Amino acid sequence: MAKDILMPLLSPSMTEGTLVRWLKKEGDAVKSGDVLAEVETDKATMDLEAFDSGILRKILAGEGDKVAVNSRIGIIGSKDEKIDASAPAPKAETKDAPPAPAEGEAKDEKPAPQSKELPTISKDEALSVAPASTRAASVSAPAARGGRIKASPLARKIAVEKHVELSALVGTGPGGRIVKADVLNAPANGSSNGGSAASIFGRGPVAAEGRQKLSTMRSVIAKRLLESKTTIPHFYLEIDVDAKPMLDLRVQLNDTLGKQKPPVKLSLNDFVLKAAAEAVRRVPAVNASFDGDGIKQFPDVQLSFAVAIAEGLITPIVREAQNKSLIQISGEAKALAAKAKDGKLKPEEFQGGTFTVSNLGMLGIDSFYAIINPPQAAILAVGNIVKKPVVDANDNIVVGHRQIFTLSCDHRVVDGAVGAAYLKELRELIEKPALLLL
Repeated sequence: MAKDILMPLLSPSMTEGTLVRWLKKEGDAVKSGDVLAEVETDKATMDLEAFDSGILRKILAGEGDKVAVNSRIGIIGSKDEKIDASAPAPKAETKDAPPAPAEGEAKDEKPAPQSKELPTISKDEALSVAPASTRAASVSAPAARGGRIKASPLARKIAVEKHVELSALVGTGPGGRIVKADVLNAPANGSSNGGSAASIFGRGPVAAEGRQKLSTMRSVIAKRLLESKTTIPHFYLEIDVDAKPMLDLRVQLNDTLGKQKPPVKLSLNDFVLKAAAEAVRRVPAVNASFDGDGIKQFPDVQLSFAVAIAEGLITPIVREAQNKSLIQISGEAKALAAKAKDGKLKPEEFQGGTFTVSNLGMLGIDSFYAIINPPQAAILAVGNIVKKPVVDANDNIVVGHRQIFTLSCDHRVVDGAVGAAYLKELRELIEKPALLLL
């Protein structure tokens, strides 16, 4: 009996998905669990798996089409059975228009606006967001999952027109995907010329003024942040703390942990995440959300942290962070950040956070005001560690290592005194970091 393939609901806020690429063609045999296609949601690009076995009899949505959740995109059946291929027209580009831009690539060459919140990566990981010219050697080759070449539909179209061999190119998109800029920068014989490539902060060289169509993720970011700033009464609290004890403890711990097998290297961001989670445990009133006529209190700290990717921003979650050690949080955060940048996060790894940390310090930003990630009630913005003159306990002017933390609060849930209590606990944990090891 024929079975419909439907556009799945892959995140609570998803209303439609973009068919990035079919991995099976009509007439191919399909087994339950096989990956049929790649779908771009409002959060990431994910694999669409088959729930039934049979033959892929009909593809109803083409690559680049935007399709509403639960709409038919294909049919699986037996070889000779009669099928009904009629289906509502998907929300898609017109036939004369080129396929919608895939992740990390623009329809026009105009740089995209950046998210209000940015990545959480440590100074030790700064190379991961360096310009592409310094990262080219570490970008993975396009072949993946059994030799399949990962390329966007638009990149494939241009490659045919320019007679470029995709297998000879190195992709600079998420997970090594070949995007438009890679093909345009390649000579006609298909060899990679090592030209400029897009980093997570750019869309490649700007050839002319143009208009870029929003990706699904960027559209959702725009809607959610506008909703947050216009419906949530934000207020901000800021502290300036002494980061020198944290710097010293990190050096001591890394000297010892680096000799282990396998070696462990803690970043400054690891200390911040652990301190943020412990401070939430001490002041649980910030671990809540506004719920119509009430306030929903969360028993565990589901710690979200912002990570910038080519399409925008995503917030992986360290689950029950209040119960985890510094080393555990370090390992989980690094693994989640790597999966985020490769587009491999599962929905359960980025949905359901209760408190968010956004760290721009490693990019040289001294302080900033982050936008609350609804339905959460607070977000912690982390600034750079700056050397500046300070007055010590003996009234002497000395060189200090200062770091600014700013807490954005939803005044419907968190009052000023509650926010102040949270920052008081955070200050103690940063200035007495040995408490994080207990």
